[in-house]
Amino acid sequence: MAKVVITCNGSEAPNIFPPLIIGSSAAALGDDVILFYAPAGSPAMVKGKLESLKGAKGLPDPVELYNGIRNLGGKIYVCELALEAKDLKKENFRDGVEIVGVTTFLNEIKDATITFSF
Repeated sequence: MAKVVITCNGSEAPNIFPPLIIGSSAAALGDDVILFYAPAGSPAMVKGKLESLKGAKGLPDPVELYNGIRNLGGKIYVCELALEAKDLKKENFRDGVEIVGVTTFLNEIKDATITFSF
């Protein structure tokens, strides 16, 4: 089993879909999955954002991908710096999103075997 860590530093479709597709595939294979959304990527995890991307031509349903990751034990983190930087509150984010500091994130991924960044 691998530990797959994916960081997302953008909130547009080209930044949002790859982490969800790779993350859900890795989770389906039984890997440990952590997605980390930096401040610039944090709007991707705001309630309603994934729903707005449904129906993108040739791409899977992002809500199903997100739910698949969560249902298979994957962790979805948003950097706590995003709260002030993007004027967001914890309640703005999807269910299952955890707000963490970079130190917590780095401690969690020390044994990562596969990493991606978008």
